[in-house]
This record gives sequence, structure tokens and C-alpha cells, in this order.
Amino acid sequence: MTYAPTTLEALTADAAAVMARYPSPRSALLPLLHLTQSVDGYVSPDAIAFCAETLGLTAAEVSAVATFYTQFKRQPNGRYTLGVCVTSLCAIMGGDAIFERLSEYLAVGNDQTTADGLFTLEKIECNAACDYAPVMMVNWEFFDNQTPASAVQVVDDLRAGRPVRPSRGPDQVHTFKEVSRVLAGFEDGHADEGPPAGASSLAGLRLAAPGLAAEEAAPAEPAPDGAPAEPAPEGARAADADDDQGDQNDHGDQKDQGDQNDQGDQTASGKDGGEAK
Repeated sequence: MTYAPTTLEALTADAAAVMARYPSPRSALLPLLHLTQSVDGYVSPDAIAFCAETLGLTAAEVSAVATFYTQFKRQPNGRYTLGVCVTSLCAIMGGDAIFERLSEYLAVGNDQTTADGLFTLEKIECNAACDYAPVMMVNWEFFDNQTPASAVQVVDDLRAGRPVRPSRGPDQVHTFKEVSRVLAGFEDGHADEGPPAGASSLAGLRLAAPGLAAEEAAPAEPAPDGAPAEPAPEGARAADADDDQGDQNDHGDQKDQGDQNDQGDQTASGKDGGEAK
């Protein structure tokens, strides 16, 4: 490994903190790969060696994991990763056009980095935000309802060093290295910034609200033995009272019918006795 002594010391201390979260050291491999990306900007040969030595794995085992997940980069990544969703819905809503415009504007293809090291452009298979299609992500922060022009504007603002705020999440986009450290499990204090969900994502919940309200008004479940039952809402209690009254009426009708049958039996018996005489 060619890490500087101070860098290696900091990495080792952070790795120990990560490993302490898991019962088995090898379980810490994914966050350690993110951690090394936060230092090198990609999963470098030094990163592979560091993770293998720290976790007691072979370099082949570490490489197998690092090449499986697309969030781990095996070549120097840009300061900002531009991920354009090109899955069906985003594609037909304009995702393909956004990617083509950015590719032309930045003079790079898929999974390539600009010469100045600022941007890596990649196609994403679903950004999990179909209700805001077409969607672009910058270092995995959402930019909803994009157009080719708005995507270029995001690039221009980032290149100029202006703060750029995503549609949801933190107040501004952070660098690839900074976000990689967060993915390693180290908080940056920005988790509670910005809205957690947009109006389109919550539309289904609003439509379901009347049904949820009716469900909440249903009678309480029977309480366990020995525990007091929770009272049912007023409407439910009134319905229960009507049912009880109906049961009592039914019982009374059955009793009256039984008395009539008994009376009839007695009359028939008397008649039969008279004929026998």
C-alpha cells in the first residue's frame, strides 16, 4: 500500500469504528469500500489491499464484491456522478433525451469522466422515483422532473461552484467523496435537511386517508386474558347495541313459537284422549 502514514492512520481508526458495528469483521466489507472511496475517489488497488488486510480476506474476495456493485468505482470517478434514469418510464418521459444532451454537452459517454475530473456520466436502471420521471441523480441525490435544459443548468451551476439544491434531501449536493463517507456510516449532519418525500409520493396516502379513518373507527380487538378491553368508538358501540337488541328479539320470537307449539301439542293430546274414550 502507498497510503501516506497520516492517511493510513485515519483509515485504520475509521475502519475499527466500522468493524465494531458487526459481529464478524468480514461483514464490514461494504462500508469499508465506501470508506476507501471517500479517500481515493474510487476503489483503488491500495483500497483493495487495505480492506483485505484489515478484514482478513484475500484481494480476490474483496475485488469480487467491489466489481459486483455499481456504486463502487474501479477507476477515478468525477467529483459529481450524474446518473440519468433510462428505464422505461423515465426513458419515454425524456430520460433518453436528457442523457443524450448531457453526453453531447460534456463530450463523454456512459460511465466516462470529463477531462477536468468534475463529472462522471452514467445511465441508471431505475432511480426508484417513477412518480417524478424523468429523474436525474447527482451523487445519489434526486433531481425530479428534469428536461435536457434543466439538466445542463445543474451541470453549469456545479461547474461554477454555485450551491445546487436537489429536489429532496440535503440542502445542497455534496461531493462524491463526501457522500461516500456518509455511505460508510459516518453522519455528516445533513440527514434532516429538505423534505423527505414530495407531494406525488404521498398522493396515494391522501387517497387512502378516508379508508384509514374508517378502519380506525372499527371495534377494538379482544383484549388478552386479564387485560381490560379498550372501549370501542361511539358509532361502533351503537351498532353493537342494535345487534344485541336484534339478538334479543330473535330469542323472543323463538320462545313464542316454542310456546305455541307446546300449546298445540297439548290440545292434540286432549283430543286424542277424548276419542279414545
